[in-house]
Amino acid sequence: MPIVASIGGNTGNQTMAIMIRALAGDQVRGSGAMRLLNKELLVGLLNGSIWGLVVGLVAVALYANYALGAVMAGAVVLNLVVAAVAGVAIPVALHSTGRDPAYGSSVLLTFITDAMGFFLFLGLASAFLR
Repeated sequence: MPIVASIGGNTGNQTMAIMIRALAGDQVRGSGAMRLLNKELLVGLLNGSIWGLVVGLVAVALYANYALGAVMAGAVVLNLVVAAVAGVAIPVALHSTGRDPAYGSSVLLTFITDAMGFFLFLGLASAFLR
């Protein structure tokens, strides 16, 4: 479970840093935020698929359990998608309310990716590992 949460947090922080830099440089206007969200979703999905496969294969190698490997892979993919959404949405939301997105974004992102990482892993495990 900590692996799923950690990977999501690291990915989300990278996405958030890109967004804060773009907001600081006044590069995000109107549909620009949606374009960045779509781009980060694609990157999160691709990154999640690669790292999910790696983590899933390691779980299969360690525990000889394909269902556990699939659960790990699925949780990583989904948490990286959540991290991409949160990494874009949190700074944009703070900026749109007149707050500095550099303050508090990382705390909110960590909360979301950790909570969702545990929720996704345990939810998928309870659904598929009976």
